[in-house]
Amino acid sequence: MNLKHVFSSMVLVGALSVGMTAQTNSASRNDPTITTGVAQKLQQKSQFENVKSSVEDGIVTLTGTVPVYQDKLDAAKNARKVKNVQGVRNLIEVAGTSVPDAELAAQLSRKIYYDRIGYFDNAFNYVTVSVKDGMVTLNGQTYNDVPKSDALAIAQRMPGVKDVVSNIQVLPTSNFDDRLRVQAFRTIYGNSVLSRYAIDPAKPIRIIVDNGHITLEGTVQNTMDKQVAGIRANQLPGAFRVENNLVVESDSKQGL
Repeated sequence: MNLKHVFSSMVLVGALSVGMTAQTNSASRNDPTITTGVAQKLQQKSQFENVKSSVEDGIVTLTGTVPVYQDKLDAAKNARKVKNVQGVRNLIEVAGTSVPDAELAAQLSRKIYYDRIGYFDNAFNYVTVSVKDGMVTLNGQTYNDVPKSDALAIAQRMPGVKDVVSNIQVLPTSNFDDRLRVQAFRTIYGNSVLSRYAIDPAKPIRIIVDNGHITLEGTVQNTMDKQVAGIRANQLPGAFRVENNLVVESDSKQGL
């Protein structure tokens, strides 16, 4: 490397250092204003009364407690709205109602299961819930972003939830899959043996279609119903593969 290149590199490093120093100094100068702004934002809502904030180099640190997990998210969202905030470190703890994991999982599962009643996509979403020490994990697939967002909102607002992890997959948009969904719905819920499941507005047999692959999820009353649903789905033209994950109700009760 010649002297010209060495000199150019030194100038570049020096310029970057000066820029970073100037940015840090600018953020530091704004800290008192940010502190006041964040405090005013938090004072506007009663659920943030136990939340405290501190600011260093434009980074806001939130501590304290809130009643539900959604309040923790909202506190950080409000802090980010304050001018010149560079970032938010959210250390708030959820200190609301304590609910046993099994009870919390059952409550959430029921709410999410019945959430999309009346919407066309209801039979094409399947979300499961697991809870460990108040941390909720959501798994499954949804027809689009809306049911995924709905499931997240339900979990985040549920008393007893300390944290939420979403592993929900939004299925890709596909006209071919949409046609297959309609065909599968008609052949399953229109069957003389399975038609009684159509009475349930929650649609207990969930039909997940991903690039021509059909997965049946949910609970049925007996083994014959599970077999019939699988056979009907396998007869659909265009279905590349069918995975029958339906659970027989009597088997699931024995496992409790």
